Amino acid sequence: QVQLVESGGGLVQAGGSLRLSCAASGSIFSINTMGWYRQAPGKQRDLVATISSGYITNYADSVKGRFTISRDNAKNTVYLQMSSLKPEDTAVYYCLYRGPSTYWGQGTQVTVSS
Repeated sequence: QVQLVESGGGLVQAGGSLRLSCAASGSIFSINTMGWYRQAPGKQRDLVATISSGYITNYADSVKGRFTISRDNAKNTVYLQMSSLKPEDTAVYYCLYRGPSTYWGQGTQVTVSS
């Protein structure tokens, strides 16, 4: 089992910045991918960004150039630095851990006001 604890969501004005964190604990497999997905009301859960334990990153086109994903393998923690936020970034952001099994965090709300 892997537990994921997210933090850093909140309310921000358009053009502002937020940083999300997600700490993993439990049966961590050394080779894994962590990342973030988001789900807006009435929509499906979509990829935001992922990063492998080898630091290979993948971003949704909608966030490229605005969001940066990083990780600290020693702390089993993944970060999402979000800048130039837009109202359409408003969603619940879910942390993902993908190893032999896949786990999700409980979600953290990000609201961007116009």
